[in-house]
Amino acid sequence: MNVLVSRALAAGSLVSAIVLGGCVTESRYDELARKNQELQQQLTTQQAEMAKKDQQISRLQGAIKYTVNSDLLFPPGGWEISESGKQIIARLAQKLAPTQENKIYVNGYTDNAPIGPKLMKQGITSNEVLSQKRADSVMQFLISQGVKPDMVAAKGFGEADPIASNDTPAGRAQNRRVELTLSPH
Repeated sequence: MNVLVSRALAAGSLVSAIVLGGCVTESRYDELARKNQELQQQLTTQQAEMAKKDQQISRLQGAIKYTVNSDLLFPPGGWEISESGKQIIARLAQKLAPTQENKIYVNGYTDNAPIGPKLMKQGITSNEVLSQKRADSVMQFLISQGVKPDMVAAKGFGEADPIASNDTPAGRAQNRRVELTLSPH
C-alpha cells in the first residue's frame, strides 16, 4: 500500500508542479490527470481489500480454503452460530450446495486461552473440545442449508496450528478461526 500512496502523492505533486509551471500541453496534463486518477482508484481498491482481513479465500494445490474469524461466527466462548454467522455460512452454502462435487472439510481452531469455569460446567474441558463443537455447528448448519451430509466433515484442532502469536489480543483473534476447505480428494 505504501508504494501506491507514494505513487499517488508523486503523481499529484507532478501534476501540480507542471500546472503551476505552465509548461505542459493540455494533452500531457490530461494524461497525467488520468494516471493520477488510476492510482487513486488502485489505492481505494487496496484499502477495501485490506478491510476484508476477517475473511480470506486461498487456493492450495487444487483445494480452496475459506477462512472465517470465529468472532464473526460465534459469541465469545460459545459454539452456537450467531445470526450474523449464519448469514456468512448461508451465503457460502448457497454457492456450494447446488453444484457440490467436492468434499468440504470444516476445521475449527482456538487461541491458547484456558477454558473458563462457565464452559467447564457445560462439558467443554479443552480448547480442542470447543473447536470441535464449533466445527460441528458449522457443519450442521451447512447441511441445513443444502450441503450434502456425506460430503462434509468436521474436525477441531484447538490451539494447534496458530497462524499468529498468542501473545497479543490481535494474534489470539486471528487464531480463533474456522477454515472450510473444498478438496477434490
